[in-house]
Amino acid sequence: MGEPCPPSPTEPTDPREKVRTLSTGPGVYLMKDALGRVIYVGKAVNLRSRVGSYFLTAAAGDRRTRDLVPEIADLDVLETDNEVDALLLEARLIKDIQPRFNQELKDDKTFPYLEIVTGEDFPRVEFTRKPRTKGAKLYGPFASAKQLRGAIGVLQKVFKFRTCSLDIDDGDEKWRWFRPCLLASINQCTAPCNLRISKEEYRDSIRRLRMFLDGGKVSVLKELRAEMQTASTELKFEKAARLRDEIKALETLNLRGNLEDHVQPEVFYIDPKKGLSGLKKVLNLPALPRRIEGVDIAHLHGGETVASLVQFIDGLPFKHGYKRFRIRTVQGVDDFASMREVVSRRFRRLQQEGESFPDILLVDGGLGQLNAALSALQAINVQAPCVISLAKREEEVYVPGESEPRKLSRHSYALRLLQYVRDEAHRFAQQYHHLLRSKSTLDE
Repeated sequence: MGEPCPPSPTEPTDPREKVRTLSTGPGVYLMKDALGRVIYVGKAVNLRSRVGSYFLTAAAGDRRTRDLVPEIADLDVLETDNEVDALLLEARLIKDIQPRFNQELKDDKTFPYLEIVTGEDFPRVEFTRKPRTKGAKLYGPFASAKQLRGAIGVLQKVFKFRTCSLDIDDGDEKWRWFRPCLLASINQCTAPCNLRISKEEYRDSIRRLRMFLDGGKVSVLKELRAEMQTASTELKFEKAARLRDEIKALETLNLRGNLEDHVQPEVFYIDPKKGLSGLKKVLNLPALPRRIEGVDIAHLHGGETVASLVQFIDGLPFKHGYKRFRIRTVQGVDDFASMREVVSRRFRRLQQEGESFPDILLVDGGLGQLNAALSALQAINVQAPCVISLAKREEEVYVPGESEPRKLSRHSYALRLLQYVRDEAHRFAQQYHHLLRSKSTLDE
């Protein structure tokens, strides 16, 4: 028997040497032990940088990696087109291979999953840590909750699925009069809640999403191109244009920056559904509120006054609805006058563009700020939505027509949701000076 062939000089056997040959693009890496068994799977935006970090001195001393690093005898990488593909591939490999260290490095946290609720006429797509036992298709587990949320946000721009908690029945005519959320306005949802898409078309889009999640991106693109050609031949130009846009969006998933930049913030310590239900009861609303807008006034260096407006949909922050205002008509520091200006500008704009009003307008402050907001709406002849204010010191809720504030339980879901909206508006206002320095454009 002859001697075994020596390894090729172009294929380093030492994993530390292999690092130098790796791509600087996105992908998945597989760490192996001396027996060739995969012991850890991870994803990276920059493979060379991420994999190389395991062989730094700091990694050997880190409690999360100190047991893994000594066992790494070899490594393989799988390059991907973009970070979304890498995230999905990582999850599939972890599920199939179940590497030992992918379990040991999770600190006993519950894994996040992407869940498609297949048992509905119009299946919703959800982030969950408590998967359903039936009536759902699960993808995961995923190693990063924030990156999964970011991926859902990106994929929604392509496949336009719903993420709301509505129970929508196909053929129920009441939905024809339902007001869709802003996701429909910015073309990120096909609005089955308003029956703007048939059950068959929507489920076909979900089928494509599932095909993509299963690694069939090439098949999805091939199918979309064939349908676009057919639609064009049949002179269905609107459908062809929609398919063209979907193809382009799918082809350009190679996003700049980090997936976490695409996350709709959801640092929420209570169930948002319970918060909304609590507000419906406390404020005696005719229906469950779906859209809440919060306004905060802030004073910057030099005495300049600005305002922030944040938007929550179904109890969660909606970044696309966030806006900032530079106060124009008020001299000096006058919070009441500033509140009148910003509320007037906001609702006049909504009125002129034919947009819907929020179900609840929350202003930061006490009775004075509440009355300022109400007077602004009266001055422009706008039928006010539910307008309330939240005073920070005692966390009291002021309601129109009531001279004394309502004191909600500190542990009530309704109060926690209002606090979340108020605090997010305040945080957003405090970032204003950073926007001025970077010469960002003001939303008006």
